[in-house]
Amino acid sequence: MADARETDATAGTAPDPERIRHRLVVAADEYERVHSRVENAGGESLLRRTAGAYHTFRRLLDDNEEAATGSGFQAYVEFQERVAEHTAGLDDSLPAYEAFEAADDAVHKKRLSAADFEEARAALDPAREYADLLVEWEAAEELLRERRRAARERLDTLAERIADAERLLELGEADLEAPVEQLREPIVAYNERVAADFDRLKRDSSARKTLAVVATAEAYPLVDFREPPTRLAEYVESAPVGEESVTTLLEYADYSAEKLSHLVEDPGALKRHVATNRTYLTNLDATPLQVSYPPPDAETLRYQCEEYARVCGRFADDATLAALRTVRGVPDTVDYERLCEAARALSQLTETDRERLAAGEVSQALGQLEREREALAEQLAAIPEP
Repeated sequence: MADARETDATAGTAPDPERIRHRLVVAADEYERVHSRVENAGGESLLRRTAGAYHTFRRLLDDNEEAATGSGFQAYVEFQERVAEHTAGLDDSLPAYEAFEAADDAVHKKRLSAADFEEARAALDPAREYADLLVEWEAAEELLRERRRAARERLDTLAERIADAERLLELGEADLEAPVEQLREPIVAYNERVAADFDRLKRDSSARKTLAVVATAEAYPLVDFREPPTRLAEYVESAPVGEESVTTLLEYADYSAEKLSHLVEDPGALKRHVATNRTYLTNLDATPLQVSYPPPDAETLRYQCEEYARVCGRFADDATLAALRTVRGVPDTVDYERLCEAARALSQLTETDRERLAAGEVSQALGQLEREREALAEQLAAIPEP
């Protein structure tokens, strides 16, 4: 493993793509080198059996030396029996089998001393080499897994960067001089009107009606209102104070219990149901009924406007509904796809993006990224998987 690490260190100043590929090759070479040694040793299965036998014998020596070399005859006998049982259970075709027999002989005496245990440990050295090889093999496997994982992560990063570059190039093809106000102005006009209407709903209509409007939206998947908390909805529906507006309920929630007692039948209930849901009621607005800008594709916009109209019809004025119909008709009156592409480009491209596109830097970077991805993918495919 030292060779792999030392060779790896020489790649520290290399460009990142080259360094990743270099580290992958180093790990694969190390894996193949150790794999060859493992095969020459009889294969991984035999290697593991030998290493297991070695570690078991070493534990027997380490765990029993003090007791077996002391004055306790019972400990001495039990140790002899364990060693004999372990050695007898070994297959004589096992690599370094003679080492286990020699270690057994070293401690198979009438009296045992520390020197006998040292002799047994030394006799096990040929078997230890197999155990060391197993450690080296597992390290080589882990190193290759780590380097393959790093290569796959790099491929994922490259895929993301390629997608970003392709998106920039696509945006760069848009007509930035297109009259996007033909999209923006009707959408802004409608969004402002529906926001004002919803604010008025919260301020002037009953909370019961407001939450009923929100509940209506459950039937329309493109109207993404957050459902009212169940206990709040039940309270507003059943309590007389539900006839008050959402704005008023929020004001009441700030009152003291004494002041509330002059306004509602059960001040505690209002605190429990309204004050605890203050964030929901405060944040409740017309956002789920507003059209995004840049807008979606024409078909989605039409479906949105139809669903928005079903909900807006319960609280919005005629001018707002007319503005919504105007938005719905925009794809039929303008070069919609071209304007949408221009709107997306104008909203997403930074000044730096535009400069890079104009200079051809994005195309150049895309080519480099694609070449790196292709080279790394080919190399990864050629590398063994542990």
